[in-house]
Amino acid sequence: MSHTGRLASIASLMILASAFEAHATPNCMRDIKPYKLAGDTMEWSMTIAPGADCIQGLRWSTMQIYSVSISEKPINGELVLVGPGFRYFAKPDFSGTDKFTLVVVGKNRHDEGASTVEVTIRKPDASMVVSAVGYPQ
Repeated sequence: MSHTGRLASIASLMILASAFEAHATPNCMRDIKPYKLAGDTMEWSMTIAPGADCIQGLRWSTMQIYSVSISEKPINGELVLVGPGFRYFAKPDFSGTDKFTLVVVGKNRHDEGASTVEVTIRKPDASMVVSAVGYPQ
């Protein structure tokens, strides 16, 4: 393939990739504390609006992750593992709470082990919702 052909292929891929823009909720995770890969269980929380999604990585600076698996699936949303992380999609009619559990296996410095991460999901409080609607004067 010529240099011009490769550039055209790359440009086509970039245009195609931009069509699938991510709309993740910024700062959706709360109370994240590092796990230790030592048989520990961490409880994390997420605040997300109905129909939105949240992306979160699971890697910490001193860790090598071998695998991530879902041990408990969410009921009010979809969960997708993405490399050493996850993406949670809340259903449009989501209300109340949801929960899922992940098992992370890897090495922390020199010690191999596993941790469980339990994530509880809640809708944002009305006070957290910001509106751009103008009021008549």
